[in-house]
Amino acid sequence: MLGPVILAASRSDRMRRLISAAPVTKQVVDRFIPGETVDDIVPIIRELTDRGLELTMDVVGEDITTPEQAEAARDAYLLLIDRLKELDLGTRAEMSVKLSMFGQALEGGHDLALANVRPVVEAAAAIGTTVTLDAEDHTTLDSMFAIHEELRKDFPQTGCVIQAYLFRTEADARRLADSGSRVRLVKGAYKEPAEVAYQQKHEIDKAYVRILKVLMEGEGYPMIGSHDPRLISIAQELAHRAGRKLDEYEFQMLYGIRSDEHLRLAAEGHRMRVYTAYGTDWYGYFMRRLAEKPANLRFFVRSMISKG
Repeated sequence: MLGPVILAASRSDRMRRLISAAPVTKQVVDRFIPGETVDDIVPIIRELTDRGLELTMDVVGEDITTPEQAEAARDAYLLLIDRLKELDLGTRAEMSVKLSMFGQALEGGHDLALANVRPVVEAAAAIGTTVTLDAEDHTTLDSMFAIHEELRKDFPQTGCVIQAYLFRTEADARRLADSGSRVRLVKGAYKEPAEVAYQQKHEIDKAYVRILKVLMEGEGYPMIGSHDPRLISIAQELAHRAGRKLDEYEFQMLYGIRSDEHLRLAAEGHRMRVYTAYGTDWYGYFMRRLAEKPANLRFFVRSMISKG
């Protein structure tokens, strides 16, 4: 399987230098990451929302090694919120954050990440939108869920992400659904050991459906993070069986992947949110997009060959 190999490459400084230096890389990266600055991304936000889509914005960059870098990440999100305020989009443009960017892996990281992310959640609430905490590797999840629970005391619309390939996730989904949380369900994009995660695609797909059923039948707000046509169809059926209206769940897909499907779902009246990343530290994000789906890797390789 190529996925684990690509994920290993995402942590390699040598591969980072090699891929970053390839002339075609920027062209391909632009498919997934449409800008480096807030000024770059505002026209994209306007374009997508004008077409009936919603967004969740991600400022890329997880390789945080100092508290100062974590504070800079916080400030980058606060700058984004200032620009979103001008656009007056409310929840049509929310934010996704990785707690690793806010210092979670540093000494005293749990408290540091909470202290850095809270002002972002507060500022988002002040302009009528919210924040979703992205899931990272399994060793970080207890901290993420604890921060999520703490933030929801004052900001109940704060969402979180769960990953279908982890054995623990069905139990996490039941707890979150019972509490009425906003929950994005994804398959998972980190290299996880067999002791904690399913390794085969068919096992992950089955787990995804089981967990989605829990979310649809619960008290929360499910967010279906998938590009898989079969899972999208199943999600629609589960929503119907659960008696959910079109505004009681949503689909989420990555910027640059199945864009026609984004528009099709929105035209059918579904809430369709596009996960849109921007920033200069794009390498880790880009490599996980390649690892998640063979078609993304084929796209990159074809581009490398055609430009070589």
